Amino acid sequence: MGKRYYCDYCDRSFQDNMHNRKKHLNGVQHHRSKKAWFDHFRDTAALLYDEQAKKPCRKFLQTGNCGFGPSCRFSHMSERDMENLKRHIEEERHHRESPGDRSLPERSVEDWLTRREKKRAALSSGGVLKEEEEEDHEEGQAADDIPTQFLSIPDLPPSLHPPPRGGWKVHLNSEWG
Repeated sequence: MGKRYYCDYCDRSFQDNMHNRKKHLNGVQHHRSKKAWFDHFRDTAALLYDEQAKKPCRKFLQTGNCGFGPSCRFSHMSERDMENLKRHIEEERHHRESPGDRSLPERSVEDWLTRREKKRAALSSGGVLKEEEEEDHEEGQAADDIPTQFLSIPDLPPSLHPPPRGGWKVHLNSEWG
């Protein structure tokens, strides 16, 4: 059996050769899946604007489903869904404008990376952690905690999930091969 190509967007694999890969990457299904993936990350205000510009889908209103699904050019959102989306946008805006009532301070990605590099350098050179880092580690709030920006991405593949709090379980009497 030869190499297999796995497409993350379409969640399918096929035999990897130039013809099959080109055929798949230029296919309509792949383009739809890719668009649906990137639509996950769209701003809610842009999503609301697009949905308001569309006319309601008659088929969806009558039967509750549409053969075109998410690629339908008409809107499948009800008035109630639109109101919920507007409320969500207002809550986001209010949350952004009033940073004073946040309980946990948000760290930037750059701050997290510099703290991580310092910790790795200290551990690799045989040094010890500073008292504040040890206290953070004991409380379960280690300096390597992942910033909230990284955790806000939905539907990450398993290979990109952060490791569990205690690390991976290693079985010492495992046989390889």
